[in-house]
Amino acid sequence: MLLDLPYTSVVDGSAIRWGRAGNGPPLVAIHGTPFSSQVWRRIVPHLAPHWTVYWFDLAGYGQSEMREGQDVSLGVQNRVLAALLREWGLERPHVLAHDFGGATALRGHFLDGLAYGSLTIFDAVALAPWGSPFVRHVRQHEAAFAGMPAYMHGPLVTAYLQTSAARVLDDEALRVYAAPWTGDVGQRAFYRQIAQMDQRYTDEIERLYRRMDCPVTVLWGEKDDWIPLEKGRDLAERISDRPLVVIPEAGHLVQEDYPEAIVAAMLRQVPVA
Repeated sequence: MLLDLPYTSVVDGSAIRWGRAGNGPPLVAIHGTPFSSQVWRRIVPHLAPHWTVYWFDLAGYGQSEMREGQDVSLGVQNRVLAALLREWGLERPHVLAHDFGGATALRGHFLDGLAYGSLTIFDAVALAPWGSPFVRHVRQHEAAFAGMPAYMHGPLVTAYLQTSAARVLDDEALRVYAAPWTGDVGQRAFYRQIAQMDQRYTDEIERLYRRMDCPVTVLWGEKDDWIPLEKGRDLAERISDRPLVVIPEAGHLVQEDYPEAIVAAMLRQVPVA
């Protein structure tokens, strides 16, 4: 079952789609690239009995607005997060963040002063260097890729998505993650977000990293081929007083490889009434 995103907020000129479910202290889930908030579809049902869970699609992703000339870089996503927290009236929410969502949460904290009740972060874009050879190539030739025939673009997206997981992604998962990137608008948006990937957005905060003023849990897929395990150990040493939690047999997309590991990590933090 897919997550519903019935609400729309406009931030920095972009329409951001979001949803909410559950009861209890607020928990904000932030997805990464090239995914959408649907990465939480198998996780939210287990968390909603304990938290009020908020999810949203980053600017330029999923069901959020996609348009020419749009800023969808990491430089804008923390502003989106800060604006949503203000709109939702959340002063110190718990945060669950993956990949670019991790960078967004960290930028929000270290640059914008956002305070969290706790941070659970996994397989995050946080430490240089990052960016695959594919990303570097697309950044140099965005226009050529954006105009690629659909019959070539579709298989490319599917192949790229599959490299994020250690297990073979099933047809349902591939459809869910590829759907926003289809059609003329979606295809252009896919290469737009890759073209705007820039390490300077993590360089800006990497020098600021320190132990955060909330409980921080860092998880990492043992078989993450996108961001190596060593980056997870380094990040945990910098921002947490707890050791890295390694998820055996999981790749970068832990939500598909072992969603139960994320659920278990969160349930260990269930607030006491």
